[in-house]
Amino acid sequence: MRLVITADTHVPKRARDLPEQLWTAIESADVVLHAGDWVDESLLDAMRARSRRLIGVHGNNDGPALRARLPEIARVELDGLRVAVVHETGPRTRREERCAARFRDTDLLVFGHSHIPWDTVAPGGLRLLNPGSPTDRRAQPHATYLSARVAAGRLDRVELHRLPPR
Repeated sequence: MRLVITADTHVPKRARDLPEQLWTAIESADVVLHAGDWVDESLLDAMRARSRRLIGVHGNNDGPALRARLPEIARVELDGLRVAVVHETGPRTRREERCAARFRDTDLLVFGHSHIPWDTVAPGGLRLLNPGSPTDRRAQPHATYLSARVAAGRLDRVELHRLPPR
């Protein structure tokens, strides 16, 4: 099962659209995970139309219309892997410990908010992934997203993709 993981797209405020490389990845993925801050419903509709399966949450920059359509936390099992998606996890200090306590029954936690790529494992084995942002790199050297594979309850081939400058 091929995953594409993104967050903090901020369309149309930070970019008019997603980079074409990300759209291509979305169209070829089995599952797309979006960890919030869409900003406009039209992006949600476009991603639903162009992906096989979309799992998303709302973020702090998403207004009432998106909040009505998306949960704060999404939970799903993908080929035996227990996944949770949330926008914000709080400060980076002690993030792993906080998230391991909050998401005890989870193998993979996908989050956003910081626009900073993150890949760590908490005590107890919870994997935490933040894809960064494909449209608003802030202080990061590149705009980014993640891809990964899931098979028999295991996550592998996690790859951070750097996007070309706009």
